[in-house]
Amino acid sequence: MQQAPTLDSNRRRLAELTRRPWRMLVGGAMVDARGGERYTTTSPADGQPLAEVPFAQKADVEAAVQAAERAYPTWRDTPLSQRVAVLRRFIAVLEQNEADLALLDAADLGSPFSSMRSDVHLACELLDYICNAAGEVKGQNLPGSGGNWHITKREPYGVVGRIIPFNHPLMFAASKIGAPLVMGNTVVLKVPDQTPLSPLYMGELIREVFPPGVINVISGDGRTTGDALVRHPRIKRIALTGSVETGRLIQRAAAEVMVKHVSLELGGKNPMVVFPDADIDKAVEGAARGMNFHWSQGQSCGSTTRLFLHEDIHDDFVQRLKKRVERIVIGNPLDPATEMGCVVSKAQYDKASRYIALGLEQGATCLTGGRPPEGAEFAQGYFLRPTVFTAVRNDMRIAKEEIFGPVLSVLKWSDEDAVVREANHVEYGLTAAVWTRDIHKAFRTIDRLEAGFTWINGSSSHFKGVPFGGYKNSGVDNEEGIEELYSYTQLKTVNIILS
Repeated sequence: MQQAPTLDSNRRRLAELTRRPWRMLVGGAMVDARGGERYTTTSPADGQPLAEVPFAQKADVEAAVQAAERAYPTWRDTPLSQRVAVLRRFIAVLEQNEADLALLDAADLGSPFSSMRSDVHLACELLDYICNAAGEVKGQNLPGSGGNWHITKREPYGVVGRIIPFNHPLMFAASKIGAPLVMGNTVVLKVPDQTPLSPLYMGELIREVFPPGVINVISGDGRTTGDALVRHPRIKRIALTGSVETGRLIQRAAAEVMVKHVSLELGGKNPMVVFPDADIDKAVEGAARGMNFHWSQGQSCGSTTRLFLHEDIHDDFVQRLKKRVERIVIGNPLDPATEMGCVVSKAQYDKASRYIALGLEQGATCLTGGRPPEGAEFAQGYFLRPTVFTAVRNDMRIAKEEIFGPVLSVLKWSDEDAVVREANHVEYGLTAAVWTRDIHKAFRTIDRLEAGFTWINGSSSHFKGVPFGGYKNSGVDNEEGIEELYSYTQLKTVNIILS
């Protein structure tokens, strides 16, 4: 019987994994950057180097696109059932290597090992849904005209460029290539520069699963590697999960080259509105879980970072919430007992710290949080405790701007119309949550909240086959449902002239 992982066994295994030569998957081969360019990825928990990985330049992007183009005709013509079978082998490889992939994410990202194991499971679930739903993507038989027939069919785009963020490296790397691949496209996946290890290792593991060139995995930064991918004149379809700022840059860069289909899943400053009749114990747990303290240290676009509490329950709620978040076990991300790790980089740490200082300067009250107690365990890493601000006003920067860290703003309200206006008074519209026992009140509020993915008496959870996407500056298109599969196809109309 296999022993459960421990901190020591995880450290030993990580040392084995990171000693490997790190290369990119291009055309079925593991390759370095053509010019030998590399960069170092470091552990956010202690600042120590983890590995040197390739830094793809424009010539490397071109090589990856050419490999994908060569593979495309055969992959496009491969029967759907066979493409699904390949994806199922992909799922099996992920399941067989779950612990190693989670370990690389924990080390590179700083999220807890146990949460990153859940990420692997979630990726497999999403890929399983894609395999099951692929056969439902179909054209139509339209009404005839004078004896003529009119039908539509769905065809792939060709080569798809996919860019993923740092906060769930393996989960996004695996799940976000499923829809384009099963629909007959080939893919060039640009992995996050902050957390490249698990996606690069995934590329190595699936080298023999997919035909050469069907999936290509390259590493590098956004300014060089990502920009070359977005601007490539033979890539019509681009998809990004990332920040609003990056989304705007990609839209601009793509439009300078050609007309492209660009889908974006971007940032959020998401409201959770709690009515006085809500189940307080469950809502407190929902507020803690909704912040994704356990999953990503608050580094999640879907986190409910603005908590609107009715004045009748405000004081009791915040005291219960304080006790709840202070129970979260902060520690080494490699330790299976850790519930919350560290943020991904000094840049993210400094950004969150600046917002904490801004909150205090603008008059908010820090109920709990900040830097963990001094000690050897936290001395070299980018650790922050779950930070909760009360007495927050809607005009404060911590209430308006995405922090992408473990910082929650609590706002007090008394008027239902006013709280809806305040909840909508941001540029984002990704997620929103409403807590109440009154179903009429719940739907009345949900209907007025400007967000694409919402919960009633829930938060944070995603569900297999349920589309996820945002309003306003939070994005374009939906993922995780059948709409994502359709988005990787073009519609062709065929007119059969019989009259």
